[in-house]
Amino acid sequence: MGALFDRAIAGNAVLRRATVPACLLADAAHDAQAGDLNSVDLEIVAGKIQRIAPAGELGVQGDLVIDLDNGMVLPALVDMHTHLDKGHIWPRRPNPDGTFASALAAVGEDRIAYWTAEDVRARMEFGLRCAYAYGTSVIRTHIDSLPPQDEISWPVFEALRAEWAGRIDLQGSCLFGIDRLIEDPGFLIRIADRMKQVGGVLGAVTYMVPGLDGLLDDIFKAAMERGLDLDFHVDETGDPNAKSLRHIAEAAIRCGFSGKIVCGHCCSLARQEESEADETLDLIAQAGIGVVSLPMCNMYLQDRMPGRTPRWRGVTLLHEMRARDIAVAVASDNTRDPFYAYGDLDLIEVYAQATRILQLDHPIGDWVKSVSTAPAQMLGVEAGQLRVGNPADLLVFRGRNWSEILSRPGAPREVLRGGVTLNETIPDYRELDHLMTGNGAAS
Repeated sequence: MGALFDRAIAGNAVLRRATVPACLLADAAHDAQAGDLNSVDLEIVAGKIQRIAPAGELGVQGDLVIDLDNGMVLPALVDMHTHLDKGHIWPRRPNPDGTFASALAAVGEDRIAYWTAEDVRARMEFGLRCAYAYGTSVIRTHIDSLPPQDEISWPVFEALRAEWAGRIDLQGSCLFGIDRLIEDPGFLIRIADRMKQVGGVLGAVTYMVPGLDGLLDDIFKAAMERGLDLDFHVDETGDPNAKSLRHIAEAAIRCGFSGKIVCGHCCSLARQEESEADETLDLIAQAGIGVVSLPMCNMYLQDRMPGRTPRWRGVTLLHEMRARDIAVAVASDNTRDPFYAYGDLDLIEVYAQATRILQLDHPIGDWVKSVSTAPAQMLGVEAGQLRVGNPADLLVFRGRNWSEILSRPGAPREVLRGGVTLNETIPDYRELDHLMTGNGAAS
């Protein structure tokens, strides 16, 4: 999506005077500080990173040599919480007042009216094309999984995962409200079996419902019996009485769960008394739970009331979590749907906005890990790091430091995949116009 190079790279090149975050270098010096930016020469041979050396140390002969003039280089990034199946329905189903309740209602209506396999596939693929052009290599998407939608959307997910293999590592997590298990106890077995079959992740939206602890135990048991990881949507509200995050941590400890657990949103934690929040944070650390904050979506939704200025930012306690060595990340979440009217699956935009909203600066330190190595580890994949021998999947910027990068997140960048300059461009929204009218969608 950029034009920084005089000519395309075709798998072999030397990038001279590249600025790279020390925290993303696999072989960084032991005395490197969290926020260090190193100046290096980076050699690409046959599509892989062959050498990384201090700037000026690489002797080159015959290869394409590009002087980046201290432009920053990052590895391809990791978006661990998205909703590709909801994406881009805004033109046909906008949120009338921007509230969470209206978002739920609007998506439910749109799902019933339009979500055929053809519709879901077209919108999911559009989102993947956006993310790929921006330089994302791994995505986890949550899939609305209440019947009959599960029978429609999961085959689409499986087909797209296979088609995009080698470009984007696509993971899927099922999504349903935990109260579904009260009205339909057999649903958990059916959806857990489906996740086992498709190689997915077991997930649910948790909130304070009667018998929450028993329902969580059932979910943990179903996951343990099938070797599944867990990914929850948790307490996406400003109500301080929403404490299902604490219950999830207690269930994980109680059940002796050894798989990976991710909790997204966790907004209400920031509204609770400090002593109570501290107790929950200690339990999260003990349970080994990772947390992903969705700053753009939650600032959009939380504390929204007509005619009233919002009083809080809608995000969770990421600084306090990191102080306890809890794994944390930020991610895109919804894209142009009733839960978030904007967004384009660009993790540089997400990181720039997260820096502002969550104050991930002064010092900026190694917070870039929140869109690279940290989510990669939570998802159990090798990604988000600059390592000799890895594919040269890179983002190359003209900006030389974080002030320049984060001030112009939409500035041109060059994306390399396997050391080859990516020719893909951001798809035009007009490609989806046929889905936004009654003539092109199911009635």
